[in-house]
Amino acid sequence: MGANWRVRLSVLAGASALAVSVATAAPALAEESPGGLQEVQMPADVEILDGVTPEPGTAVPAAAGAPRAAASAACLGTTAAYGARGCFQHSGDIVWARDTEKDGMSAAIGVYTDYGRPAAVCINKLGADTWATCDKDYSENGKVRLRVMRYDGGNGKFYQPETWSGWIPVDGQY
Repeated sequence: MGANWRVRLSVLAGASALAVSVATAAPALAEESPGGLQEVQMPADVEILDGVTPEPGTAVPAAAGAPRAAASAACLGTTAAYGARGCFQHSGDIVWARDTEKDGMSAAIGVYTDYGRPAAVCINKLGADTWATCDKDYSENGKVRLRVMRYDGGNGKFYQPETWSGWIPVDGQY
């Protein structure tokens, strides 16, 4: 009987220690503002693109939980972090960037390829609650990956929190 008591006590102590470590060491969720800004290093050859206002009548990407837009306007790889949301529209090779926070910073959507093209970043300087687009021509045989983060136009630096999408086929065919 004494052995069972020790085993139960050991299991209880281990579970308690695990619960405390999870509660105190869990990272902040991507949708939460960080306690302090941490700079993100960008490749030296990154191309900076200023996003533009979508043409009037252009279907913007659907909000989370909303019905999907028509297939021709489908935005793939939707990725979000605090203050920014982005996706890739294969029809036209358009990168969409949404600034979701009124904090003086801009949404920045980095685009990386699997075929060696230098990275580009689409920056939405249009203000909070707006969409901006950047139109680039990518190889139809390649894939792109999005990196969503924040941008401070005052000092030209990028900041976390950041989130990466998976690889997205440029032709839209999974």
